[in-house]
Amino acid sequence: MKHHCLAAAIGFLLAFSTAPAFAQSSGPPAGYKLDDEYTTKSPDGATTIEQYAKTDNDDNYTWQFWARTKDTFVLLKPEQPDYAADFRFTKDSQWLVRLQKTGSGEGDLYLYRLGPQGFAAATTKSFSDLAWAFFKGRPEWRKITKPDFHIYAGLMKGIADNYRSLGVNWPDNRYIVVGLSGDVISHHHQISPVDGWWCRYDLQTGKFDVPPEFAANNAKAIVPK
Repeated sequence: MKHHCLAAAIGFLLAFSTAPAFAQSSGPPAGYKLDDEYTTKSPDGATTIEQYAKTDNDDNYTWQFWARTKDTFVLLKPEQPDYAADFRFTKDSQWLVRLQKTGSGEGDLYLYRLGPQGFAAATTKSFSDLAWAFFKGRPEWRKITKPDFHIYAGLMKGIADNYRSLGVNWPDNRYIVVGLSGDVISHHHQISPVDGWWCRYDLQTGKFDVPPEFAANNAKAIVPK
């Protein structure tokens, strides 16, 4: 009798431990409601990005972003006050970029990668922080007035076709192009010392660079407007 009970208990534990991650996910907490307007699907149709919002007594919004696959349902951290997000997949559906408005004229980027447990953060810091850190380490940064508001990092159009519109012929699903902008008050006037400065991120090596094709754009991007 004890032998049968032990076997049954082991079988139960094995079944639980091998259950799909989706079955173990609790999903959004109570109070969050799905907003269908912002739902996005990956190019291969295997992943759905769902955006959930809750409001407090003062009608302030808090947003959570969840990636749903056949077997997983995972939170794309961090959650965000006030603003929903835009999401863009690479053409192979293996990488995901979150374009997150954070205020008037301000925005961050987050990068996620598909793994066995679903999409998870691909970098320890926000993708936008890494892009700005790269720019601040370059000679151009030392030549400009340092922006201190309207700090914005955006995803350049073209991720879906590997940036063919930029006139390049890069390997498929290899690069992400980021544009940086920022303003400052100088002599009582608002100027844009950085206005659309481009850099490229290599998804294979995890490093930023500035290819020669960006030279003309970047020269214009750091001329004060």
